[in-house]
Amino acid sequence: MFLSTDFSGQAVFVAGGSSGINLGIARAFAQRGARVAIASRSAERVAGAVAELQALGAEVHGFSADVRDADAIAAVLGQAHARIGDFSVLVSGAAGNFVAPALGMSAKGFRTVVDIDLNGTFHVLRAGHAYLRRPGASVISISAPQAFNPTPLQAHVCAAKAGVDMLTRVLAMEWGPDGVRVNSIVPGPIGDTEGVRRLAPTPEARQAMAASVPLRRMGRTDEIADMALFLSSPYAQFVTGAVIPVDGGSSLGGGRDLGAALQA
Repeated sequence: MFLSTDFSGQAVFVAGGSSGINLGIARAFAQRGARVAIASRSAERVAGAVAELQALGAEVHGFSADVRDADAIAAVLGQAHARIGDFSVLVSGAAGNFVAPALGMSAKGFRTVVDIDLNGTFHVLRAGHAYLRRPGASVISISAPQAFNPTPLQAHVCAAKAGVDMLTRVLAMEWGPDGVRVNSIVPGPIGDTEGVRRLAPTPEARQAMAASVPLRRMGRTDEIADMALFLSSPYAQFVTGAVIPVDGGSSLGGGRDLGAALQA
C-alpha cells in the first residue's frame, strides 16, 4: 500500500465480507485498526472469516444475512451498529454470476443476479444510511467492467452492474450535502477469487483471461483493497460519484475481449 493510513477507532461494515474481494477489503481495514463487521449469507463462511480477521488482533463481528432480503440485511446493519458504532466505511460487495447466453438463461437466473447485485446493493446502502458517520462517511459499491462494456454471455451482470454504477452516482448527489461520499470500484479479473475460478474453470480459460489484460496478469484482492482504503482516507475527501476501474486496463478493450476469454 502506497499510503500509510490509520483507521484505528473507525467502524467498517462489509456486506459480502466472508470471501474474495470483500474479505480482502475487510482484512485491509482490520490490519489498520478499524472495528470491522462483516455479513454474508453463509453462517459457516462468516465464522471462518471472523476467526481469520480476529487472528490479526482486530475487533471483528460477523452476521449472517442474504442481501436480497431487505428486512434481514437491515436488521443485521442495526445489530452491527450497536456493536461498532457509526460506520465510517460501508461496503456493498455481494455478487452473483454465471456464464450463459441470453437465450440460454432462465428468467429465474437473470432475476437472481439482478436481485443479488443491484437490489442487494440498494438494500445495503438504503438501510445502512441511518448508521453512517455524518459528515465524513465513505460508501463503496463493488461493480464490474460489464457495467459499461457489453459482454457476451453476461447480459444479467451487465444489466445489474450498470444499475449499481448509476445508483452510485445518484446517491453521491443525494447524500453529498450530508458529507457522505459514494463511489464504485470496478475490479478486473482477480485471480484469487471464487468468481474467477467459476468463470474460468480451466487453465486454458484462466490463461485467456489473463492474456486479455493489458498488464498480462490477473489482479489480487489486496489491490482492490488498496483502492477501498484510498477512497476512505483523507486523500480522497473530494472524490464522490466516481466509478473507478482497478483492472490492469482490461476494460479498455471492451467486453468483446472478456467475452472471448469466457468462451475459451
